[in-house]
Amino acid sequence: MTETGPSYASRREVLARAGAVGVGIAFAGSLSEIFAGTAAAQGLGRSGYGPLVPDPAGLLDLPEGFRYKVLSREGRPLSSREGKVPGNHDGMAAFRGHHGRVHLVRNHENRHNAELGVPTVKGLTYDPAAKGGCTAITVDGRNNVLGERVAIAGTAVNCAGGPTPWNTWLTCEENEDKAGTNGYTKDHGFIFEVDPVDGRRTGAVPLTAMGRFQHEAIAVDPRSGIVYETEDAFQRPFGLFYRFLPDRPLGGTGSLRAGGALEAMRVPGVPDLSAVQETGASFRGVEWVPVPDPLAKETPIRLQDFGSKGITHAQKLEGCYWGEREVYFVSSFARSGEGSAADHFGQVWKYEPDRRRLTLVVVFGPSTDIQLPGESPDNICLAPSGGLMVCEDGNGAQHVYGLTRRGELYEMARNRQNIGTPEEPEWGEFAGVTFSPDFGTMYVNCYRPGTTFAVTGPFHT
Repeated sequence: MTETGPSYASRREVLARAGAVGVGIAFAGSLSEIFAGTAAAQGLGRSGYGPLVPDPAGLLDLPEGFRYKVLSREGRPLSSREGKVPGNHDGMAAFRGHHGRVHLVRNHENRHNAELGVPTVKGLTYDPAAKGGCTAITVDGRNNVLGERVAIAGTAVNCAGGPTPWNTWLTCEENEDKAGTNGYTKDHGFIFEVDPVDGRRTGAVPLTAMGRFQHEAIAVDPRSGIVYETEDAFQRPFGLFYRFLPDRPLGGTGSLRAGGALEAMRVPGVPDLSAVQETGASFRGVEWVPVPDPLAKETPIRLQDFGSKGITHAQKLEGCYWGEREVYFVSSFARSGEGSAADHFGQVWKYEPDRRRLTLVVVFGPSTDIQLPGESPDNICLAPSGGLMVCEDGNGAQHVYGLTRRGELYEMARNRQNIGTPEEPEWGEFAGVTFSPDFGTMYVNCYRPGTTFAVTGPFHT
């Protein structure tokens, strides 16, 4: 999710130079079709909940009527006494528990040199030399923390993932280092299944058939059990969009260990998705090509030989989520200077399996207000009043933005934790936005310093 690489002119800088002013819609095209027919798509009649109110504590600005509670903060002791809360809070999901409880599973995107790694725990650790993994938080109906513990350890650069229909979390390693690299004792680049209540039920077992690459996020088709996967590769050739056809579809916890077939998407005539710039552009006859070597023993998958027709790539493939009968995935940005076919500040794509059709639904920016999001939109989830919540991961101030079905944007939260200096302030990105099963609480992470918030208020008004 957080990327290091060449410096670039941010979207705000580009628009400022162009003299862009005023309020605009940050997306070309309509979002209404994304939410049509969903239970959450019931009427936010106005654009947001009003201006953000500065937080006296200097942590999180919210609209009037909303309040937050800090559930967890890096460096504090885990209530399980397994060690300290790790840093680099990233992707997250919320699961319904008994008696009004909610179980949160939270990724930690820790690399080999992280200062606050996930503590190693017997029975939950894959590679003792790796510092990533997941922690789990259990809260009651009032968001009082009942417990916080390690859910899986010894994994690397756990970025995002996604929930399954049988209520487990699939955590994704955004890393493809082999054993012997950076001190690792095992190969990395896998997906692991995590039980939100008791991690020992799932253990620390890599789902190797789902591929070894720089995973970002997943979405499961609840009808077929097919798992869609995004790859966030930093260098050209960029990542691919995959599907995994399990041998035991919808078999419940542990069924993905039974294996299956991994395939990559080929859009005939479109080698790079960034070249498509017009919303509504649609491509029928999408093909799925078997991955020659899912374990990437010698060659990374995106570099493997997919035949004379090639394969379709895209820069910064990140968020992935399931709609009613289709899967959506996000390309956070594309930069021609880094090897993409064209520039954009973000795309949302829709793939309809029944029709084998791919459609560009949304293009972010650039001819919009410089204060609105658009550079590196990242984690996305459905909002209770319709539309989306979008985590911003760019330069300058960092926000969670809401987006109505009419394409109107509003500020939902602003991170006030300055990790820079008074002269040169810097704010960490938001990540892992998700809602409680009753849509009464928004949970969201601040990546750095690692902080997990529970936000409550009149979401349904």
